[in-house]
Amino acid sequence: MIPYPNIDPIAFEVPAVSLFDLTVGPFPLRWYALSYIIGIAIGYFYARSLSLTPRLFGGKNAITPNVLEDYLTYVILFGIAGGRIGYVLFYNLPFYAENPLNALMIWQGGMSFHGSIIGVVLSLVVYGRVSGHDPWRIADIMATAAGIPIATVRIANFINGELIGRITDVPWAMVFPHGGPDPRHPSQLYQSAMEGLLVFLLLRIATHRYGLLARRGAITGLFLIFYGIFRIVGEVFRQPDIQIGFLFYGLTMGMILSVPLIAFGVIFWRYGSVWPPAPSPRS
Repeated sequence: MIPYPNIDPIAFEVPAVSLFDLTVGPFPLRWYALSYIIGIAIGYFYARSLSLTPRLFGGKNAITPNVLEDYLTYVILFGIAGGRIGYVLFYNLPFYAENPLNALMIWQGGMSFHGSIIGVVLSLVVYGRVSGHDPWRIADIMATAAGIPIATVRIANFINGELIGRITDVPWAMVFPHGGPDPRHPSQLYQSAMEGLLVFLLLRIATHRYGLLARRGAITGLFLIFYGIFRIVGEVFRQPDIQIGFLFYGLTMGMILSVPLIAFGVIFWRYGSVWPPAPSPRS
């Protein structure tokens, strides 16, 4: 067993500011919020670099950095809303049915990645209709970078001591502050490595070595397949949410929700290049 590094969940505080007779602040900035900001920023600049490399798209690409900048607002808003709604519906519906206003208190925690994916899909549909740009192309570029924010957010989960692992006796087990006296898997780090960094590296290889960005929907499909598989593997080491526990046959909610991701990933991989046809961008 190795000691759990008790890192303060608050990265730093923005000092209070006095405006006339009113003092505003201080504002604590938590690692959890910072992980989203850092992950999205790095992911955006990586995706932007891909959009500036036409050879990766078979010689031409209508998704310019300006398009990514315009779409970024959509994906952040829809992704956060979908993640919160997904958590409410999939993980703690009885509580929020009795306390509906708590569903709006995102700062208290509680996000579902599977719900965020649904939100991202809706953002692609809406933005595609508004802008006329091919949502498949946008999805593929964003999918190549998605592993980066996933990795950073899982590290923040580790710092917060949340989403803890199952009890184990492996040499690198840790006793988490809110997990009782038993040593547990640092499953957040497993998930950061698998669902985040490994997915990112595999898609980078698929993009740069095999040129799969030239085939519409292929990278999006691979992302869903890889993430779904690694999420199921990660759930083997992760303690299920206490309000849900294990479901039938020892499965967890995360495992069950990942199966449709893999299925849709296979469909997108197979049919994305021809369905639906690519629209013409509006001027």
